[in-house]
Amino acid sequence: MFRKKSTDTGSNFWISYADLMAGLLFVFILLIGAIVSKSVILKSDLHEKEDRLSLISQTLKTKETKLDDLSVTLAKSKALLGEKNKSLAQNKKDLEKKQELIATKDKHISESKKTLSLKEDEIKKLNQILLQANTQKDLLSKKVVIVQNLLNETNSTLKKRDAALTKRNKTLKEYEGKVVILSDQLTETNETIKQKDEKLLELLNALDEKATKYDNLVENLQQQKAKIKSLTGIKLKVIAALKDELGNKIAIDKQSGSLRLASSILFDRESAVLKEEAKTELKQVFEEYIGALVTSTRIKPHLDRVIIEGHTDSDGGYLYNLDLSQKRAFAVMNFLLTMDFAREHNIKPLMIASGRAYLDAIKVDGVEDKDASRRIEIKFRLKNEDAMHEIEKVLDAK
Repeated sequence: MFRKKSTDTGSNFWISYADLMAGLLFVFILLIGAIVSKSVILKSDLHEKEDRLSLISQTLKTKETKLDDLSVTLAKSKALLGEKNKSLAQNKKDLEKKQELIATKDKHISESKKTLSLKEDEIKKLNQILLQANTQKDLLSKKVVIVQNLLNETNSTLKKRDAALTKRNKTLKEYEGKVVILSDQLTETNETIKQKDEKLLELLNALDEKATKYDNLVENLQQQKAKIKSLTGIKLKVIAALKDELGNKIAIDKQSGSLRLASSILFDRESAVLKEEAKTELKQVFEEYIGALVTSTRIKPHLDRVIIEGHTDSDGGYLYNLDLSQKRAFAVMNFLLTMDFAREHNIKPLMIASGRAYLDAIKVDGVEDKDASRRIEIKFRLKNEDAMHEIEKVLDAK
């Protein structure tokens, strides 16, 4: 009779224990499903942000190519303007030379007119002399013949000079017509230059507007990048705040902010039962570390989970070490949840326990440190930490 009752109670205990483990496994599966769905949503959001950034970079590249094309066209137009200015300067020089030639020719014509006027005066004087010398006609007949010959020669020279003058007048008229044509061409070129200058000013204004828009876009991108960088730097700020809160009481990891406890202090070898002498030290460390997380105004708004991780060395099989590490993590979590401190601060919704076996073994110079690998880690996870890591990778990518 008594033996049968003992077996019934033992079987009921194992059935309740199996139900408890099944419930815990179901909760663990639900948590994994929630984590996977959350990671999928965050990855889709990150892909959308990457597409937006790629579109913005493509638009910036197209705008840069357009700016390069506009700068090339401006350089070409400036070169054409330089060539036209050179040709205009050359035309002005040619006109100045032609005007100098016309001035010299005018001087020659005025001098020839002066000489002609002087010769006409001489003829008049000679006629007077002839009138006065009628009485001496016979004596001066030879001289009269000579004078007549001279007159004939002068007349012929005068006729030749008149012909030359008419030719010069014709050439002057031709030059005047050419000067008028050149002046008209100069006015037309000046008008075209003014029109091109106006177009260049419009292009420069458009380029300035585009440059300002491009600078505004770059400033906006830099500001958004700085905002995202500040979000991804929350982990470092939280670790710095945790160090300030703890001071020299407890040593934590500088990069992750986690608290490491050697398994040899908490458990016997190949055991998942907490040592009695280790519970007081674990209680004190937990109250200091978790108290700094849940009471600090700089840390609590960003806190998402408190994770108890069990780690082993590589001795033995993976499944054996995984089971041992999980049992040790659950043992630590169960003890911590029985504390009054955990109830006062309602830490239960934040707590997660998991076993890592020897996946995160500690290595020194490529060799596993087995004593250091056998440990319990108490760490924290921030809200949207996975998304912040992905965003930081995108920002740091070249």
